[in-house]
Amino acid sequence: MNMKIETISTYRIAYFRRVGPYGAANYQTMQRLKEWAAAEKLLTDTSIILGISQDNVETTDPQNCRYDAALVVPKDFQDDLALIGKLRGGKYICFTVQHTAEAMTKAWADIFHELSNLGMEIESRPTFERFTTELLREHYCEICILIK
Repeated sequence: MNMKIETISTYRIAYFRRVGPYGAANYQTMQRLKEWAAAEKLLTDTSIILGISQDNVETTDPQNCRYDAALVVPKDFQDDLALIGKLRGGKYICFTVQHTAEAMTKAWADIFHELSNLGMEIESRPTFERFTTELLREHYCEICILIK
């Protein structure tokens, strides 16, 4: 699992939200986003898709956890189906992970221990998975966590 520290700009996003326990059901929300984006002809070689975990499972009841499947969109983008919002930027540590269920599960289980070993403190803001066309072609994605 490779990692890098990156300053990420604030993203303007179009998104679909699911409320409930994180896990396999998030896949359906992501599929809905991808189908909508394809129908709207919004997917290009430079598209960035995000899977945003809005809540900390240690402090939020699983039934109340919010997951947003999002597409980074231009400042002037408007739509009647998708919600529009922002994902605030900042200093993130980004882990490149093989995009398989097994690798993702292991990464999420190991990352916070790894951050502790590195002496890094995390901010209490949403974490997200970032998918770019380039990474997906190689069957990878990034897990991005805001750090202090």
